[in-house]
Amino acid sequence: MKTRDVFYYSFSAIRLRKLRAGLTTLGVVIGIAAIVALLSISQGLQDSITVQLEKGFATDTLLVSAGRGFNMGGGAMGGAGSGFKLLVSDAQNISEMENVDTSIAIIQKTGYVKLGEKAEVSTIVGVDFAKYQDVYSSTFVAENGSIPLNPEDSSVVVGKQVIDSWKNETLTPDVNDVIEIIWTNATARPLTNVTSTGNITAILKEIGTFGIGGPSDSSVYIPISQAQTLFGTDECNMIIVKLKSSDKAVIDSVSEAIKNAFSGEVSVMSSTAVLNILSSVFSTIELFLAGIAAISLLVAGIGIMNIMIVSLMERTREIGILKALGMKGRTVLLVFLCESVIIGLMGAVIGIASGWGLANLVAIFLGGGGPVRDNAGFGGMTITPVLTPTVFLGALVFGLGVSVVFALYPAWRASKLKPVEALRYE
Repeated sequence: MKTRDVFYYSFSAIRLRKLRAGLTTLGVVIGIAAIVALLSISQGLQDSITVQLEKGFATDTLLVSAGRGFNMGGGAMGGAGSGFKLLVSDAQNISEMENVDTSIAIIQKTGYVKLGEKAEVSTIVGVDFAKYQDVYSSTFVAENGSIPLNPEDSSVVVGKQVIDSWKNETLTPDVNDVIEIIWTNATARPLTNVTSTGNITAILKEIGTFGIGGPSDSSVYIPISQAQTLFGTDECNMIIVKLKSSDKAVIDSVSEAIKNAFSGEVSVMSSTAVLNILSSVFSTIELFLAGIAAISLLVAGIGIMNIMIVSLMERTREIGILKALGMKGRTVLLVFLCESVIIGLMGAVIGIASGWGLANLVAIFLGGGGPVRDNAGFGGMTITPVLTPTVFLGALVFGLGVSVVFALYPAWRASKLKPVEALRYE
């Protein structure tokens, strides 16, 4: 029997049992759709976060914080600190090291920005404007006004989101407006509100990203000297180190030199290390999600086996007649396997299309992903599902593989039926 005839006979058998074949195919569709949807959204989320981090980070920078666990915004990430404090003056010592271009101390606190009678929570960042703009030349850019390279203590640069972040005219400062910066000193008893008055010299372009130490849409920037006065401290949250090269050897050597200079009391993290950690975490998440989705596909495989066994019982006399007319056992085996291949192929193709459509619907629901992008997405991100060739081919092969594997036993049983016994079967 020719291969074409085998497929034609298998397809005819499926057409005679449309409802049963449709329900069997539906099981494969659900499993494949779940895998494709979850992995597409996961890959899209990873790409969105990676792009934002790459914009917020400079690949030739190191982030230095006090303690053995990286400190972000005053909160430790990792091991407990020893009480060691990183000072603004330490930035100058790091700048003098080999392969270091410049270092920038950052003092960062959460406070309020007040214009007239309206106030809004914001992150207040004290930094050297000139050095900061040199390191983040593509993101620390003024849309209105200009960023002073030699600022007065009253100069203030505000992020785009500080300008009416909720689109309800909560706070709408403009260049040359005078605003109040209010910070609560929680170490004083009773609690004390410290206020500073500043003149807005620039409003940043929308960054639409986030990064540890990098510019943010929701931050207010003041000169480092003013931050020291306002917060009453020389302690900085972190020091950003710009290297002369982004080579791994340079990153490793400077990182080691900084740790040795502070007797191991600081943590040094490179931007590339953050991105690598992120990629590793998402790879683990994708495997976990794929494993969960694969369970539904295995259930569909059991359904295929069940349907094939029922089909075998119903077609026992038919198989006996075919074998009596000269059909070989391997041909019967191929007929049943071809039926499973057709079911698996249809289920996989429909499942991939359904999963891709579902991923885009979920992305739109979460916030402007997929083909419709009319808002900022959740967390300021736009999630666009990504169907990689690996996921596409993997889903196709997995759908076919599960269908064939679970059809092997019924197909084998059919091929071993003896014509005489099959003809006598009621």
